[in-house]
Parts: sequence; structure tokens; C-alpha cells
Amino acid sequence: MSEPGGSEPGGSEPVGGEAQPDGVSPLPLSADRRTDEHRIAPSHTDHLVWEASSVVGGPVGAHAAVGRSRYLTPIRVLFGLALLTLALSWFGKAGCLQQAEPDDGTAGQPGAVARLDWDDQRQFTDLCYSDVISLYGAERLDMGALPYRDYWYQDDGNGQQIKRYMEYPVLTGMYMYGAARVAGWWSWAHDNWGVPAAIDVVLFFNVVALGLALFWLVTIWATALTAGARMWSVWLAALSPLVLVHAFTNFDAIATAMVALAMLAWSRRMPWLAGIFIGVGTAAKLYPALLLIVLAVLCLRAGKLREFAATAATAVATWLAVNLPILVLYPNGWREFFRLNADRNADPDTWYRVITDLGGSAWNVSLLNGLTMVLLVLVVGAVVAIGLVAPQRPRVAQLAFLLVAGFLLVNKVWSPQYSLWLVPLAVLALPHTRILLSWMVIDALLWIPRMGLFLDPSRRWLPDEWFTFAVVLRGLMVLALCALVIWQVWHPADDLVRRRRLGGHYDDPAGGVLDGAPDKLGPKVMGRQSPQPLGEREPEPA
Repeated sequence: MSEPGGSEPGGSEPVGGEAQPDGVSPLPLSADRRTDEHRIAPSHTDHLVWEASSVVGGPVGAHAAVGRSRYLTPIRVLFGLALLTLALSWFGKAGCLQQAEPDDGTAGQPGAVARLDWDDQRQFTDLCYSDVISLYGAERLDMGALPYRDYWYQDDGNGQQIKRYMEYPVLTGMYMYGAARVAGWWSWAHDNWGVPAAIDVVLFFNVVALGLALFWLVTIWATALTAGARMWSVWLAALSPLVLVHAFTNFDAIATAMVALAMLAWSRRMPWLAGIFIGVGTAAKLYPALLLIVLAVLCLRAGKLREFAATAATAVATWLAVNLPILVLYPNGWREFFRLNADRNADPDTWYRVITDLGGSAWNVSLLNGLTMVLLVLVVGAVVAIGLVAPQRPRVAQLAFLLVAGFLLVNKVWSPQYSLWLVPLAVLALPHTRILLSWMVIDALLWIPRMGLFLDPSRRWLPDEWFTFAVVLRGLMVLALCALVIWQVWHPADDLVRRRRLGGHYDDPAGGVLDGAPDKLGPKVMGRQSPQPLGEREPEPA
């Protein structure tokens, strides 16, 4: 029986609308009483989000039913934020897509073809430069060249002509070729059916940008699912200033999507699928292969070598399946990527160029290659040591961030868009809003003085020293992030990702077969009982 004037759970509405005794619902209870008790609400744990939530009425209520929204789900909100950032990023490049009358004397004549308006160094003064636009002509895609088969001759800067091929890994090169073909078909439809169109290079950029936007949405989706209870933290990746500036600067979103999918597959205990995505990602950029080192260390410590072997085998098989056809048919073209990287000098965005600017002498390329290889071996050794000797086994995302960040810090090439590699890994490894946002803003602003390097002296808005200072500051910020990750590896109680909402700790929510597994190798496993993880494994939230 219900109290007078009240209602039983799930019963009829109260009579007369009078106040009800404590513990009795004034309205019928929902038939669906499920809540996500594991999800971390950012407005409760993140001071920046807590302050921002005042715009919509403040933090979510302590007794709110979390996880039951049918339409406004976290993934859809993250997609909306990411689409907003991607749209703004496209508008940021739109200044470089403007067309102008031909300058060959055919303006106003029948059949005159418009040209891209990069007059007065527009691509640098408007900060809209994109490799995508430049590579359309540089890689002879505008002439229908088939990557890795077709070649051309180019001055090497010393008065010698060298044979050149497509300079990107196979998957990226064929993606560019496919986008060029789609742009060509669109132009054909314009000529024959009157479909609205632009000049070929603009069509090419838009086709590429559409695909890259989809790859970045996959990155957000997979990273959010990997984050699990902390999926709201991925808003930092969705609204990242680095995405705003560099989403369409180059083709790196392909690799970030593959890495995010590999992390998701590993977290769902599908090592073979993780290997497939690592193999595909390595066929687009080399850095996804670094995940194999991370998984090897952690699986060695946890005694999960069978799972690692499955991942490594499928990764190698997938990479070979993508590369072998080009390697067999066009070996010289396939090797171009590796030849170019071996022959190039230090990029302006690296420590090596800073040393050059301070010392006044350029690097010998052979010496530089040897130094970068030695430093990379030291970075890999340090990450392996951290994975094996840390008191608590590090999380996959922590070691992955450390290794990729270390690779960028010691590499002789750090193109501005490479920082996108770190964005999803940083969110998973270190979901601290303010420090991550500070790094992203500084890294994104590096684009301004870098574009100034290419301006004529009469147009330069900043001295070159500003760029050097920005490079050093960005490097120090990344080092600070690495130091904070290492601190949390040695002090796992301070790791936000390990904390459960209702108390206690996780081991590695995205660790897959590693999550909750006892150590078979480590500082405390010397013929004695293995250490216990911080917390027992909990089921994944629905």
C-alpha cells in the first residue's frame, strides 16, 4: 500500500499534486531505470568544464540518470564538436582555394582556364598553406601520373637532375591518386553535364578534405570508445586547436584513424584486428609501427606473448599485403620515400635546426642520420625500461604517448601536422584539460611564425627568432607532458584514468588482455608472488 496521497513505484500520479513524503516519486518512475554508474562527468571532475557548464545551468545533478539519453549521446556530441572544428579548419584553408583570371594572356577569351590565386604569397600571408594543394602539381597528379610508376626529373639544388617518384608511403600515395581521379571525374561531369565545379586543384583539395574529415571522425569515435568511462575527455581532441590548423595541412588523419582503431581493437581484446589496423596505418605513415614496441613490452611483462604475436603477425602481413604489389611492380618508386627521408636535412621545426641557427653551421646529413638513429634507440630503450621497471605496469596509452612523443622530439623531421599524432594519445594518456590545452594552443600558434619564414623580407611580420623560440617552447611543453606521464606511471594513484567514479582503481581500462593481468616479469617478480594491480577488473560500462 502507498502512503496517503502518494504513489507506489511505477503507480499512478499523486492525488491533488501535494508534496509527497521523502523517498516517494511525485511522478511515475521510468520503465527504464538503467544508469551508467561508471561514466565520469567532466562537470564534476574538470574545473574548466565545471566553470563552462554555468552557461547551460551548471554541472549535471548528483542524482541525474546518466547514460539514458536516446539522442544526445556523448558520441554524437563529440561528432558535433569535431564537425564544427573541421568546418572551421576548411574555412581556414579556403583563402588558398580562390581562383583568378589566367595570366597567360587568354583572360576573357573562349576556353580560358582560371588559375589558383596564390599571388603576393597569399598562401603564407593568409596562413592557409596546405601540402595537399602543392602536391597536386608537385607529384604530377594533375597530369594523371600513376604514383610509383611514373617519374619526372628535378633539380637537386646542386645543378644535377635526379629522377623523382611519389614521395609518400603506399597507402597515402594511392589515396592521393584516387582523390585526383575523383576530381577528374567531377570535371568531366562539369564539362558534359553542367555539374557545378571549380578548377582541378580545388576539386582535388575538397575531395581529399572530405576523406580526411571522415578519417578524423573515425579517430574521435574510436578514441571515445577506448576512453570508456572517461569518453567525455575526448572533447579536447574534437575541439583541438591543432585540428583547427592542421586537419587539412597534410594526410596525417589517415594514420591517426588507424592508430585509434588499433587501440580500440586492442581494448576490446581483439589482438589480430589491432594488428590489421597497425599494418594499414604503417602503410600510410611509419609511426603506427611504434605501437608494436609498446605492446611487446607490456605483453612481455604480463606474460601475454601469444596475444602480442597475433598482433605483430597480422600487422606485418597487412603491411606486406598493401606494399608488395607496388614493391614488386615499381621497386624504384616504392623506395623513394625512404631515399628522400635519408637524404633530407633537418626540418626548421626540430631541435637540430635550432642548434644550426645558434651555431651557424649546417649539419652533415650522414652525421645527422646517425645521431637521430642513436637518439631513437635511446628513446626506445628508455620507454622499454619504464614499461618493465615501473612499480605498476603502465597503461598502453601512457607508453604509446611517451614513445611517439619521444620519436618526434629526436626525429630530424617534425612537420607541423605531425603534432596531430599526439592529440588522441594525449587525451587517453593524460586527460588534464588545462595542460593539454596549453600545449595544443602553443603548438598550433607555431604555424604563424613558420609561415613567416617563407615570406619575402618586405612582407615578414616577425623576426626568425620568434619561430626559434616557439619551437623551443613547443619542445619543452611536450617534454613536460612526458614528465607528467612518467610521474603518474610511478604514482598510479595520481592517474585520473585509473580512478573509478565510485571509489577504488582500475588497472588499465583500455588494456584489453592486459587489464587486471598479474605481472610475470617486473621489479617485484623475482621468484616471488607477483604484485597485485591497483584494482580488480570491472565490466565495461554498457
